[in-house]
Amino acid sequence: MAVNWMLRLANRLVRTALMLLWPLAWSALAMPVVQPGNGAQDAIAHAHLLEDPTAALTLAQAQQAFAQGKFTSTADSKDALALGFTRSAFWLRLELSNATPEAARQMLEVVNARISYVTLYAPGPDGRYVETATGSDMPFATRAHENRHFVFPLQVPAQTSLTLYVRAQSTIGLILPVRLWAHADFEHHERHDYMVQAMYFGVALAMALFNLMLLVALRDRAYALYVCFVAFSVLAVGQKTGMASEFLWPQHLTWTNPNYYMATSWGLLCFMAFMRSMLGTAQHLPRIDLGLRAGMVLHALMPVLYWTVVQSVARFTIWLFVVSCVLLLGVVAWCIFRRMRAAYFFGGAFAVLMAGSLMTLLRALGILPTNVLTVDGLQAGSTLEMLLLAFALADRFIQMRREKLKAQRDLVLAKQKLVETLQASERELAQRVDDRTSELQALNEKLEALSMVDGLTGIANRRQFDQELHKAWARLERLGQPLALVMLDVDLFKRYNDHYGHQAGDECLRKVAQAMASVGRATDVVARYGGEEFVMVAPASDGPSALLLAQRACQAVQALGEAHAQSPFGVVTVSCGAASVVPGVGVTPQDLLRLADAALYQAKARGRNQAVLADS
Repeated sequence: MAVNWMLRLANRLVRTALMLLWPLAWSALAMPVVQPGNGAQDAIAHAHLLEDPTAALTLAQAQQAFAQGKFTSTADSKDALALGFTRSAFWLRLELSNATPEAARQMLEVVNARISYVTLYAPGPDGRYVETATGSDMPFATRAHENRHFVFPLQVPAQTSLTLYVRAQSTIGLILPVRLWAHADFEHHERHDYMVQAMYFGVALAMALFNLMLLVALRDRAYALYVCFVAFSVLAVGQKTGMASEFLWPQHLTWTNPNYYMATSWGLLCFMAFMRSMLGTAQHLPRIDLGLRAGMVLHALMPVLYWTVVQSVARFTIWLFVVSCVLLLGVVAWCIFRRMRAAYFFGGAFAVLMAGSLMTLLRALGILPTNVLTVDGLQAGSTLEMLLLAFALADRFIQMRREKLKAQRDLVLAKQKLVETLQASERELAQRVDDRTSELQALNEKLEALSMVDGLTGIANRRQFDQELHKAWARLERLGQPLALVMLDVDLFKRYNDHYGHQAGDECLRKVAQAMASVGRATDVVARYGGEEFVMVAPASDGPSALLLAQRACQAVQALGEAHAQSPFGVVTVSCGAASVVPGVGVTPQDLLRLADAALYQAKARGRNQAVLADS
């Protein structure tokens, strides 16, 4: 019994000694303050970590946990702690020692702009701990120092130590990089850092404006998709780097992480649509195109979850981004294997972007370490992508110019050959000059007639329509009679084309043209205005007559019974806009066109398969 009692007493003495000596052992590992000229120092290697699964510990409880030896050393971690997707809060304890005879001004930087909550507990002048709470889910004004990251100014007294506690918690994956700077070094770094950020956003803005001008000049839908892709990419980078929180919406609380995921998803959506347009996956790779369209739908809907349950879907979202990047890289690689010229340029441009994105995503999952490439991989990849795409656009223009020059040379050669043939014919068959002239005149008349006819439908084309409209306008202006115009558009024709194919679409347009021609009078002109749009010019027709003509056109097309599985009516239908004016002073043919077009849009807005008369 005496032996057991002595053993219990010895055990208690040892435990009491460990409790008293534990803080002294930890303080021996204190981090010395950073002297100017040494740059940033990794504070993680000198810190100690405690996980708080309840996220309810107070500072006093965290201090007590340290005294009880519950903190673990992070000396084996480099640059950052990858703590994963967790609802826990984490406490970081860092002790700074200043052996110099002067107080040291230091800057403690948490290099992750998307941590939801970051709180620093530092001793004040009276020795009591002062709490500084900030984070991406709090207003920008809560930050102790105006910076895109979370920066805390510190004053470490001479020849003493300073014990700091940092509490971090996030609704998404938590990566905790902490650096310590001398105040002068941080000011220099901060200027350089913002200059680099400004360069990236400047390049992005220049590329977006350049492609926007190309969109206006070329009317190419692909450029609109690319401009949207650049815009969402810049928004995602702005959220990731903290620039958006500082300059776009500093007063909003919970935008950062949902906005980052939303911008990334919609950026991938625009990129997938842009890739489908540039590489023609719908025609060349229909199965892969189906996967791209499914990905577009998924990324279009995901923001609903980001703005409601972002913490629950954050891990899934990261893997969704990874899979999307791998899928897109695979599509580019396959197109390169198929020797598609556009794939070489666009593949190289977007491969660097996807590589940078993958590095950033894998860092968020804790697979890759934290370094310059993984932290700024998205920006580096995005910048290289925009620069490489400039070469792709240059090549596109070069190819267009070559094709234009080749067409001009072929035209010149054809003309020269024709002239030589005619000259030889004149020399050899002088006696048949009159006959040849007559034949050429007949041929010219035939060509002139063909130039006035739409090659697909056999009715008047846009050129003939413009001439007939102005002729009728001038004649009726002299007579003081009204002129009616019916503008017709095939309902959901793009879906019809996508479902049945372009050949079926062409046949459908021919039948619609015949149906329209059947309802008009001999004096009316039926023309194809462009694409799936048709027009009818009805001289000496007032508004009610124009509306009746439009309704008859709707009925005639529906009576064709042409199946349309993508239409709510089950058959091909048209929407018509009718207008009638009396030509005169203050009224132009363009006004008539505008009225008919506005009525057409009203017909579409009212449910399609109907005619609407414009208000004159």
